[in-house]
Amino acid sequence: QVQLVESGGGLVQAGGSLRLSCAGSGRTFVTFTMAWFRQAPGKEREFVAATTWSGPSTYYADSVKGRVTISRDNAKNGAVLQMNSLKPEDTALYYCAAGRVIGGYATSQRDSYTYWGQGTQVTVSS
Repeated sequence: QVQLVESGGGLVQAGGSLRLSCAGSGRTFVTFTMAWFRQAPGKEREFVAATTWSGPSTYYADSVKGRVTISRDNAKNGAVLQMNSLKPEDTALYYCAAGRVIGGYATSQRDSYTYWGQGTQVTVSS
């Protein structure tokens, strides 16, 4: 069974940091584009960051650029999302995703990602 499992979420005060981890199993994701999305209550799931397998190159949503860093964790067959200077508006369920993107690009398009985790909750208090 192919799985992506997120961890590292929690409750943090505004200005704090969290490190989210995604571990894959059931197949290798080393040559996949890896990404993080998030979904706040009552809102659609939105793109946060992505990293390619080659390079690697990265791509960030404007809302998190400069505060968030995505990196691959090939030892865990997944990815890491380091989040700093957190804001209350960052509160959401964070999902890890993996996909074989044509051209190997880091894309924000949800339908480019085949595998999804169950999510880890991030809550930022003001």
